[in-house]
Amino acid sequence: MATSINPAIDDFLRPLEIDSSRISELSTDLASTFSHLSAQAADQFLPTPISESILRPVAGRDQGRYLAIDIGGTNLRVAFVELLGTDDDTVQVNGAGVLKKTTTARQLKRQLEHSWPIQDHLKNENSESLFAWIGSKVVQVVAKGCQTFNLPPYEELSMGVTFSFPMKQSSLSQATLMAMGKGFAITSNLDLGGHLLKGYEKHRKSGLPPIKIAAISNDAVATLVSFIYQFPAAAHQKAAMGLIVGTGCNATIPLKLSSLHQDKRSVAISVSPDQDIADVKIAVNTEWSINGTAPPLRKFGLITHWDEELDKAGEAPGFQPLEYMTAGRYLGELARLIFVDYLTTVGRIPIESLPKKLQQRFGLTTTFISHFLPGSERGPILNQLEAEFPVEAFKWTEEGAHALYRIAKAIEIRAAGVIAAATVGLLKCAGELEEVSDPRHGKELVVGYTGGCIQYFQDYLADTQRFLDEIMKPYKHVKVALQPCHDGGITGAGILVPAALAGRVVEH
Repeated sequence: MATSINPAIDDFLRPLEIDSSRISELSTDLASTFSHLSAQAADQFLPTPISESILRPVAGRDQGRYLAIDIGGTNLRVAFVELLGTDDDTVQVNGAGVLKKTTTARQLKRQLEHSWPIQDHLKNENSESLFAWIGSKVVQVVAKGCQTFNLPPYEELSMGVTFSFPMKQSSLSQATLMAMGKGFAITSNLDLGGHLLKGYEKHRKSGLPPIKIAAISNDAVATLVSFIYQFPAAAHQKAAMGLIVGTGCNATIPLKLSSLHQDKRSVAISVSPDQDIADVKIAVNTEWSINGTAPPLRKFGLITHWDEELDKAGEAPGFQPLEYMTAGRYLGELARLIFVDYLTTVGRIPIESLPKKLQQRFGLTTTFISHFLPGSERGPILNQLEAEFPVEAFKWTEEGAHALYRIAKAIEIRAAGVIAAATVGLLKCAGELEEVSDPRHGKELVVGYTGGCIQYFQDYLADTQRFLDEIMKPYKHVKVALQPCHDGGITGAGILVPAALAGRVVEH
C-alpha cells in the first residue's frame, strides 16, 4: 500500500528561506565581521607572505616548467606546469600595469598530470603515513619528468605546493599546519614542507633529482594566483578574488598588511624588486567558513535546527558553520536530515521503515541530489529515488520525490545567498567597492571560482550570480561577476614558483 506524503512542503521548508534583502544586510554584517577577524582572529584571515605585486606579474616574465602538487580534501594531484607567457608585452595586468586596446590571456599547460583519491585510512592515520604516500606519488611523476624532459638528476627541482587546509606561514616556502577538518585526523603544528621533503626522500630512487619547496599556498590563494595569471582583463576589469565551493568552501583576497593583527604579519614577505613595504597588500586565506562567521548567520536566523543537528554529529562541532551550509561535503547530509524529518513528521512514516541507507550518516550524497531535479537526463525523479533507496514497507510517491527535490533546491538557494553575501562582504572589507572615479566606464570585479559543488549542485552558480546582481544594485557603477578558474590549485602552485624565485624577500 502506498504511503501518502503530505505536500505541505512550503511551510516545512520555511526555516531555509532567504531573500535579497536579508542577503544584502548579511553582506554588510559580514564585511564588519571580516574586518574584525582580520585584525583579531588567530585562525582566520591567514596571510600568505606574497604581495599583490607578485600576484599580478609582469607579462612575459614568468615562463618555464615547474613541478606542482595540489593536496586537496578529496584528491592529490601532481603535475609539471609549463608557463608559456604571452606574445604581447603590453598586456593589461588585471587592473594594474600597462593598458592596451585588446586583451591577451597568458597560456599554460599541465603536463604528466596524475590524480589519486586520498583514501579514508590515509586521512585517519598518522602524518608519516599520509606524507610518505604523497612522496611516493611525487616520485612517480618526477621519474616520468626525467624521462620526458631529460631533467638532470643532480639539479634541484623547485616545487610549488597547494594545500587545502589552514596553515600559518612565516615565509612563502614554509608552513605550519593548523587543525585540518574535512575528515582528516592529523594534528596541528606540523611542518608541511619538512614532511613533504621527508616523504619524497623516502621513495626517491637513484637518478632522480632532489626537490626544494619554493612556494606554499592554500587552495583559495592558488586559485586567485591562477586566475590573475590567466584572466585576460580589460581596462575596466580586475581579477579581485578567488572563491572555492567544492568539498569545502573558502575564499582569498589581497588585503593591506596593516589590516592584519601584528602577530599575523609574516616575518618575511615576497615583494616585487621595486615595491615599498609600506604600500604592500598580501594574499590572505580567509578560512571564512570557520566559526568566527557564525554570529551574522545566527543574527539573521539562517542557522536552522537541521544545521545544528548536522553540526553536533560532525568531527568538530561548531568548527565550520558556513561550510556546513554551503559546501559539497555536507549538503547531501543536510538534505538527508531534512528529508528524514519530513518523512517521519509530515509523512508519518516510522523511521524504522525507511531504507537503512537513508538512516545512515552521509547515506544521501551531495552528488545524487545535485542532479535530482525534474527533467534531469537521469530520468524521472521518482525513478531515481526508487533506484537509490529501495523500500519494502511502503512505496515511494511522486509527492515524496518532489519533496526531496524541493529540499535540495531550498538548500541550494540558501547556499547561493550566503556565498553571494560573503563575496560582497569580503570585497567591501578589502575596499574594492569604492565608487569609480570615471562612472562612464564603470568597474567590474571578477571573482574566479572553482569547485564541483558550485558548478553542478542544482542551479548553485546561476543563483549565486543572480543574488550578486541584486545586492550590487546600490553600487551603480560597480559589478561583481563570477568567472570559472578550474584547476586553480595545481596551476596556481606552478605559477607561484617563478614568482617566488623572482621576488625580493623583505623582513617586516
